[in-house]
Amino acid sequence: MPPTTKEAELSSVDPGSVSERINQADVAYGRLKKLILDGTLPAGAQLLEQEAAERLDMSRTPVREAMVRLRQDGMVEIRPRHGMRVLPVSARDMAEIYAVLTALEGTAAETVARKGPSARPLGLLRAAVSDMGKALEAGDLMAWAEADERFHSQLVQMSGNTRLIQMVGQLWDQAHRARMLTLKLRPTPTNSVAEHAALVDAIASGDPAAARQIHEDHRRRAGTMLVELLERLGLNQI
Repeated sequence: MPPTTKEAELSSVDPGSVSERINQADVAYGRLKKLILDGTLPAGAQLLEQEAAERLDMSRTPVREAMVRLRQDGMVEIRPRHGMRVLPVSARDMAEIYAVLTALEGTAAETVARKGPSARPLGLLRAAVSDMGKALEAGDLMAWAEADERFHSQLVQMSGNTRLIQMVGQLWDQAHRARMLTLKLRPTPTNSVAEHAALVDAIASGDPAAARQIHEDHRRRAGTMLVELLERLGLNQI
């Protein structure tokens, strides 16, 4: 039996071209997200599809797909004939974000402690804690923030829960601008090393309840401090 018109159309599609388009969309997504996270595209910034395509030296199709993904991440809104607009983050947004992060990462900590991680992933957590301490001793808050993010990312990855990993990643991206903006305005995080080390000890000893409690307490304190700082500085939207 000869192929139908639809079957013929599908068979004529070059799998390589589909794969290339997906890869280009991934590249566009990563580059646009970086522009937002590092503040090159601040809150309220608008970017037309064509402008973004020219800026990235790409065609409009992968750029359009990247914008849709950023909208799904809660970082932009897409407006007909106006492209995308970077959404602001408010103190109230941060309070909501940290409330959800506290619950999700608390679950991750409990899960990891219950599973009993092997030496290598546990060593990666300890290495991040060590790097945080060295960064604070050197007065390098950016290095501290990078080590802190690495710790939390490793912890969540160790949970093995794909959906939890994805949701936490999206929340971290939404919170990133506020964390970086206030990094040098906040009190020096002198207790962070001890709090993270205590969490690693609870995980290593296989105590799920303690791991969850330690991490949730840490996250609540961090969230409260950040929200209060934004409110004190009058940064209603960033």
